[in-house]
Amino acid sequence: MKSKEELQSFIDQIASDQSPVGMDAVYVHALILDKLQNIEQRLNQLERNTKSE
Repeated sequence: MKSKEELQSFIDQIASDQSPVGMDAVYVHALILDKLQNIEQRLNQLERNTKSE
């Protein structure tokens, strides 16, 4: 799992001073976005591998 510092770019994109949601929720959302990006990259690689066979 990535640290909060490694996900700071996601946190900066979704954080809001006017939101009642605390930083922990923002961190969790950043983790989810990061994991989705990893899944997308793996899926793209699998699709490339499948097309080349």
